Amino acid sequence: MLPLAGCNADPSDGMSGTSASPTPSSAWIAGYLRDMSLREKVGQLFVPAFSTPAAARSMVRRYDVGGLIYFPRNMKSPSATAALSNDLQKAARTPLLLGVDEEQGIVSRASFLTDFPGNMALGAGRSATDARAAARVTGTELRAVGINQNYAPDADVNVNPGNPVIGVRSFGADPKLVASLVGASVAGYQDAGVAATAKHFPGHGDTNVDSHTGLPVIRHSVSQWNRIDAPPFRAAVGAGVDAIMSAHIVVPRLDRSGKPSTLSSGVLTGMLRGKLGFQGVIITDSLLMAGVREKYGDASVPVRAIQAGADQLLMPPSLPKAFDAVLKAVQKGTISQRRLDESVTRILRLKERRGLFKGQTADPRKAQAAMRTAAHRRVATTVAEHSITLVRNDGGTLPLRRRSAFVTGPGSGPLRTALRAQGVRVVGSARMADVSVVTVLNGRPAIPAGGKPAVVVALARPYALNGAGGAKAAVAAYSASGVSVKAVARVLSGKLSPTGKLPVKAAGKPIGHGLTYAASSSP
Repeated sequence: MLPLAGCNADPSDGMSGTSASPTPSSAWIAGYLRDMSLREKVGQLFVPAFSTPAAARSMVRRYDVGGLIYFPRNMKSPSATAALSNDLQKAARTPLLLGVDEEQGIVSRASFLTDFPGNMALGAGRSATDARAAARVTGTELRAVGINQNYAPDADVNVNPGNPVIGVRSFGADPKLVASLVGASVAGYQDAGVAATAKHFPGHGDTNVDSHTGLPVIRHSVSQWNRIDAPPFRAAVGAGVDAIMSAHIVVPRLDRSGKPSTLSSGVLTGMLRGKLGFQGVIITDSLLMAGVREKYGDASVPVRAIQAGADQLLMPPSLPKAFDAVLKAVQKGTISQRRLDESVTRILRLKERRGLFKGQTADPRKAQAAMRTAAHRRVATTVAEHSITLVRNDGGTLPLRRRSAFVTGPGSGPLRTALRAQGVRVVGSARMADVSVVTVLNGRPAIPAGGKPAVVVALARPYALNGAGGAKAAVAAYSASGVSVKAVARVLSGKLSPTGKLPVKAAGKPIGHGLTYAASSSP
């Protein structure tokens, strides 16, 4: 989900996240629920965004919201974020789920967290161990600032190269690979005591419309859904994921009503609850997004989502309007008291599993020291180095070794610096160079004229390598992050042999393709 515009858990304390079912320690929840007023129960269904701490405190006190979502404006520094989290928890009668979209890679909200390449880089590394370790690092750092829920991992299988909203946020196009890494990531976040949230159900990987600006329609049949989209969500459920986020997409062959999945009882209750057996919290994607607002009004959407089977409503455009609409729906019986209690019970169980009723607080004095530790940076370096994929290497163009290189293209400055640090002689023009190194993000690489051998490096979507036919060598990095750029420089210089494998089809090569320097000539 994108906007428009720490400590390890002790498995003995109910926080390890390996099971989404009630535990004996949660038997008290029924009594807690009976003591809640109707307004308090309705409030638990909402997770709004907020502009200022004062606005957040007001929503907590007036509406008893179940949680809040953080954005960069709310996270100025580790110590300030920890202090804010503590302040908001103190204002709440029922502990808050404080969440954030921290997927790693291109969807990252806090500048102070350890920088990771993102999911598709993990897909290229094909290591569940790396995926779990990366999620554990991010979860540990989030918990250190009082954030106890992450709206990650992305469980979409990106089978559409033109997908404008998922792309490298996905682990790849192989359902089995994506399922393995989703399950590992869920375990990693919940190892750290942070609720994981797999998204976007029933699967947002085959669309050419961005659900932030329109309503995508995916034509997958039931058999295609079972084969392509469902495996990662099954893996998440199997890993005990705390929450699953719905997608604002229409899948007419799964539900003929034409409703977005967020508002579809057939999708949320029939498929997610019934077929996959998920017993945790279902949260909607942002209700600010056009995909769910296009056809229904802002007062109707939250009511319809709860009726369909959602438990929490993320980022309502107007909290007062949405709250009043749901409250009136319960009072009129449009939403039954039993249905409301089911959702609130799931929310309370999640909070109990994450230890929120134990009064855990963040320590602002220690928050900074928990960020970007040497051990955490080593995990990020490992992920990046395992991801770099040598897609083509005609004539042994790479590694560069004693040859000079002209480096050009979007985002090429950091790569020049990183190559120099690896001992590569970087020159100022293609005419002076032995090899041109051309970076590309999401467009077509601009290979310099002159006939010198070219190496194209995709620093974002690997699909950009489809336009690199004129290059002698092609490399996929999946990320322009500093840690990925350094890993690319080590590969280009020959200090590191590439081991990554394509997690999607690119440059005419199949999923799983990847060369090494031991056998690097293309067929």
